[in-house]
Amino acid sequence: MTEEIRFDENGLVPAVVQDYKSGRVLMVAYMNAEALQRTRETGQTWFFSRRRNCLWMKGETSGHRQKVKQMMYDCDRDALLILVEQTGAACHTGHYSCFYQDLEGNEVENKLVDPALMYATGREGPAILYELYSLIQERREQLPEGSYTTYLFKEGLDKILKKVGEENAEVIIAAKNKSKEELVYETADLFYHLMVLLVERNIELADIFAELRRRR
Repeated sequence: MTEEIRFDENGLVPAVVQDYKSGRVLMVAYMNAEALQRTRETGQTWFFSRRRNCLWMKGETSGHRQKVKQMMYDCDRDALLILVEQTGAACHTGHYSCFYQDLEGNEVENKLVDPALMYATGREGPAILYELYSLIQERREQLPEGSYTTYLFKEGLDKILKKVGEENAEVIIAAKNKSKEELVYETADLFYHLMVLLVERNIELADIFAELRRRR
């Protein structure tokens, strides 16, 4: 594939990145031959920065990575289309897509996450939810032996619902005990089991965020 691409005089080719599920265009960047090769080898998107004159991997510092699902080139072989599974926000502004404004400058998409707030002073942020959600999806598809998530999916919806109820009760008990560490631990358990339920019911995290935004 690399040998067939028509790179420009600077050795670059534009790459349009698209959400493989929704079809939403997330961003446009440039690749050189090495970035394209690394993308194919690692399954994560790599690009070439014209401003910094160097290679960079999407999400290397923010955690908002792009898992490549499919790569194609156009009929003239001088542009790439990359279908990805996006973790977190694709845009450095915190929007899911870099295309969030109309020509009058009106914002047509609210911010999904704010990486500046998420990673200030080294604190974790919502991107881990997307990472975990993707992992749970993989567990459902592959059902690896020895995985607790596999066990839940094999047991079915009633088992998952039972665990959600149990973890919800554990959160209540932890809150009554007034222990921060216990409450954090039990809340993480509840988050995990809720995401297993969402994957089981084919509900995206974006659906939940959209409903919260609507209420806000």
